Amino acid sequence: MNRTPNRRTLLKLAGAAGAGAALASLAGARAAFAQDKNELVIAYNVNLPSWDPTVGPSAVNPTIQGFYQSVFDMFIHQNPDLSFAPGLVTEWGWNDDRSKIFLVVRDGVTWHDGSPFTAEDVAWSLERAGKAETGNPIQFVWSKVGNFKVDGNRVEADVLAFEPTIFKWMSFLTGYVLPKAYYEKVGAEGFEAKPIGTGPYMVEKYERNAFVQLKANPNYWGGKPDFETVTIKFVTDAASRVAEVESGNADVTLEIPYEEYDRLVGGGLKGNCETISDIAMIFLNDIDPMLDKNVRLAAHHSIDKQLLVDRLLRGYGVPISTLETPEYTAYDPGIKVAYDAELAAKLLADSGFSADKPVKFKIQTTRGFKPKDYEMIQAIVGMWRKVGIEAEIEVYEIAQHYELRAADKLAPAAFYNWGNSVGDPTTSTGFAMFGPSPHSVWDGQDLIDKIGPLWGEPDETKRIDGWKAVDKYIADEGLVIPLLQYAQPIVHRDGITVTPHKSGALLPHLIKRA
Repeated sequence: MNRTPNRRTLLKLAGAAGAGAALASLAGARAAFAQDKNELVIAYNVNLPSWDPTVGPSAVNPTIQGFYQSVFDMFIHQNPDLSFAPGLVTEWGWNDDRSKIFLVVRDGVTWHDGSPFTAEDVAWSLERAGKAETGNPIQFVWSKVGNFKVDGNRVEADVLAFEPTIFKWMSFLTGYVLPKAYYEKVGAEGFEAKPIGTGPYMVEKYERNAFVQLKANPNYWGGKPDFETVTIKFVTDAASRVAEVESGNADVTLEIPYEEYDRLVGGGLKGNCETISDIAMIFLNDIDPMLDKNVRLAAHHSIDKQLLVDRLLRGYGVPISTLETPEYTAYDPGIKVAYDAELAAKLLADSGFSADKPVKFKIQTTRGFKPKDYEMIQAIVGMWRKVGIEAEIEVYEIAQHYELRAADKLAPAAFYNWGNSVGDPTTSTGFAMFGPSPHSVWDGQDLIDKIGPLWGEPDETKRIDGWKAVDKYIADEGLVIPLLQYAQPIVHRDGITVTPHKSGALLPHLIKRA
């Protein structure tokens, strides 16, 4: 699909806002790139606010996991197609009655400071993750195992409460192994200042809000990466990312407007644009006017999702009706919320609203964080206006979204991109819609009662069927507005190959010389 629109007459050549001086310090390094093929430069779409991948809001931000996975390893590895494979843990499972778990730890691995990686690191990392005082946002999952015992390279733990997805979480958010001895020696501040892991790259230099420079780990158990140095610029403006890769100041970029992707790939650069596990959605907060079911359903039925994909995303993306994509375990193609503007207008009329007397509320959105995010919300607001909904758009940074969501202070409607790289319904519908979850803003008791028993359901068939029933209830009640499954545009210079990851993480160690 190579369709080339009119070329922009101007391209912003700045990097991330406010980081010009720091990025300028990289100019000399980039000027020498022609002579130094050992450097890879990536223009990334987000900042990295923290180096601890297991605590705070950053730990549950899917968009920055590529940074973490470059420096740290997860308990269990996840391949680009989202299948699971041995990582720092090579074997795992339950005992016969599922009262214990076991993990077999990889031999011969070293931390970036040269010290040996051991089973003690695995046990300590899991135990730390399960303690509320450490600030792990997924603590309520990790705390379900405890009483760790280490015997050689084998770790065993008691199942304190059955968690059917515990091993999936070991390759998902916060599922990273940290160095016990080093962390206890330097503390949280020392670790933030100089993080070490067992991953394919080591942190060489980090300028907050500007860039991070990584150095290849020559002793990486998975094989030394192709590039000796990787510089990742934080370039939050989409037009600036286009300029970075088009000018040659960056070798790779991602999450650019689809028309720019088509233009750049049609003009000689290389790229791919495949569906990933991320979805676009609109959170609905259970505050006025979203307490009115008619308003919620009208807001959903009035959105022509296929039109959004065709007109704004140039055909890249797949409309969805639940928080599950076809790759997710609980996907049910029978659940549909159809575009029906007439039905939407009728629903609003039943609640006393019309185009002349609209229901009014605020919708929050990012701008340039995902391709056409702001433009998509603009189009949706236009669709809403036709049926009797007047929405005011408020733009915020993605970090603000996390803060507001955690405090349950989102507007009545808020755009977000949800990531679920393990494809389990607990990590999509579950965390997004379960009131007690720190990731949810819908607190209805009826939904809490439906979801609650599914968390620890040991019968896998019954568990998945239960989640499908929850998805149908959510769709029928209009409790959230799923929009589409994303396709991720990645553009790069000739001479390298980029292996995309279905999680949406752009991983430097998967970038090779062609």
